[in-house]
Order: sequence, then C-alpha cells, then structure tokens
Amino acid sequence: MTGPSNPSIEGTWDPKFAHLRDVFEENFRERGEIGAAVCVYQDGEKVVDLWGGVADPATGRAWGADTIVGMMSIGKSMAAVCVLILADRGRLDLDKPVAAYWPEFAQGGKADITVRTLMQSKAGLLYADAAPDGAGFDWDTMIRAFEIQEPEWEPGTMGGYHSMSMGFLLGELVRRVDGRRLEDFFDDEVAGPLGVDYRFGLRRADFARTAKIIAAADVETINQMLTPGTNLNRSWRIRPRPATMDPNNDPDYLMARFPSSNGQGNARAVARVYALLAGFGELDGVRLMSRELVEVARTESWANVCPSLGTHQRYGCGFLLPSDAGYPWPNPKAFGHPGLGGAIGVADPEARLSFSYSPNRLATDLTGVGDRCAALIDALWSKND
Repeated sequence: MTGPSNPSIEGTWDPKFAHLRDVFEENFRERGEIGAAVCVYQDGEKVVDLWGGVADPATGRAWGADTIVGMMSIGKSMAAVCVLILADRGRLDLDKPVAAYWPEFAQGGKADITVRTLMQSKAGLLYADAAPDGAGFDWDTMIRAFEIQEPEWEPGTMGGYHSMSMGFLLGELVRRVDGRRLEDFFDDEVAGPLGVDYRFGLRRADFARTAKIIAAADVETINQMLTPGTNLNRSWRIRPRPATMDPNNDPDYLMARFPSSNGQGNARAVARVYALLAGFGELDGVRLMSRELVEVARTESWANVCPSLGTHQRYGCGFLLPSDAGYPWPNPKAFGHPGLGGAIGVADPEARLSFSYSPNRLATDLTGVGDRCAALIDALWSKND
C-alpha cells in the first residue's frame, strides 16, 4: 500500500524547521507514508505541529488535527513517568523491593527485586507463563501470573526489554502504592495538568477520530509474536487474537487495560510529555518530577544484546537510549521510547528539545523505527547540531 502522492500537510511550523516539514511531506511521496503526525518542542515552546495523509484508507477519512492513533510501546514510558512521579512525591523508594509495596510479588525468587531494577528492565520478567493463552485483557489473571513467575536470569545482572510485561508490572505497582489504576493516575496526574490528548484504553466516543493501524505481512516483530517457539511469542501469546479482524484495530483491544501497547494519542501529546522531560521535569509551570529523577531516567543501566529481541540495546530507567540497533537520535544523553511500527517520543535536555512522530502504517523492521521516522530524526537533529 502506498501513501497519497500529493498529501495535504496541515499544521504549523517555525521557519527554522522548514526542512523537517519538507522531509515529513517527502515521507508521503517517497517512503510510503499513509497518515501521520509530527511535533517538536524547543525551549518549552511548540515549534512544529504537523499532520497529513489518510487516517482510514477504507473510507478515505483524512488525518485531522485531533486524530489519535495507537502508539504501541510508548505506553511503557508513560507508565514509567507515573512511577517517577510517585518517587518524586516520596510515595515510593526506587531502592526498596517491589514487594514492600506489592507483597505477593515476592514469590518465585523475586523478593529482592527493587523498583529501580524493575524499571531498568533488569528483573528478568519477560513472560507470564502461568497466564492462559489470550488472557492479556484480564488484569487480575495477568497479575497473578506475574506474581508466581520466576525471573529468566538473576535480577540485576543484565538487561532485557520487557516488551509485554512492563506495562502490567508498573501499572500494578502504581495501583498498590496509590490506589488508583494506572489509566486513572495518568489522566489525573499527567494528562490533566499538561493538557495532553493521550490515554490508556480508548473510549467509544473517540473511535471516530482514531486512525486505523496498517500492518503489512512482513512486519518482523508481529511475525515473531505469532510464531511459536520464539521469545516474542512466549511473551505475547497472552494477547487475544480476534478471528475476523486485525488485532491492532479490534475494539476490545483498543478499550482494554493493556498499557504495554495500547496507549492512544498523537505526536502533539507525546511531544508535550517529553518536553517536560527535556525541561528536567517542568513545563509551563507544571513540575512533575525533580531534575535528579530525570537524570536517573536517562542514565545508562545496561547495554547488551537483548534476550527478547536479539538486538543490542542501551537502557536507562524506564526509557531506551540511542544505540546502533535502531534508535538513531545522535545525542547519547537523549532518551525516549519507540512504539511498534515507528511511533516515537524523544527528550534531549541538552538541546532543550522534544520530538514525537505518530504514523498509522507500521514499519517492518524488528526495532520498529523504520525509514520514515529515521528521516525525520535526521532532519531534526542535523538542524540542531
């Protein structure tokens, strides 16, 4: 499937970022973009806010100013923001065991895993082996499975991307500490104060403005998720698979409590949250965490071949760091999170910059960044060198 040859690009941009606007339009003409948005903040100000293309190829519905789309694993970074807020308020201690807040977590040799180790993806909890196939929308069943799951390696000794599990684990930690479910905490403490259009679990009222995810047959991550015997299949077999509909557009999935992958938003929303991170925890007079916790989030905790994806990764605390494996922002101290298919959010405090991109056509490579996102990153950071 190819994108519109002459897309209508809407929105605003500072003339200093005209090259980024040109590359965004070029993505439609030359790289098969279908529908997407891109947003940039610098020095706490929104300097690029663009969208274009088609949100639903079946109907021809255009991508509009308020279009939202599934941004996949970016939800894990939003869950990490919630935990860091609780740490900043003294509600939890990153160096205390998770079991101090969630006693049942101590089973299976996990009593000494700290909150920090969990957030660093060093806990070895990639799987929920006791959960039945297709149980992923049943929160209580998934949590009971994680409680008895044994780590894949000695916690703290190495890292591995917790692709399916991190949203559940951080979400339950938030609930145990605060009493609110992750989606409610995020609405109250992040989306509300910052005024961002991002949420976990879609409301039916928002279906009409939600872009349709377009996945080709050669999306490597999805293929591994569906192939028995792979590590990603062992992780993701818990996700229900409707028989007659693309799982990424299934209403039950869109509305489920599934924070590792079904957060819905757009580039404007994610860039604003990441602008707060680029501002060391503050934006427009709203402070959600200390400068020290932002430094924790972007300090390297491991760099090794990920046992889940089989690619080399660098990780901070709740966020990925740039690496040769496919997270191509050039500042090694910038930090962010990709989502399957190319969605991304990045904070670069040194450049006082945040960036997000939200497409509906999924990239096919294992990291999911793809050529369209990479082209935008190249255009933006070359301007800020």
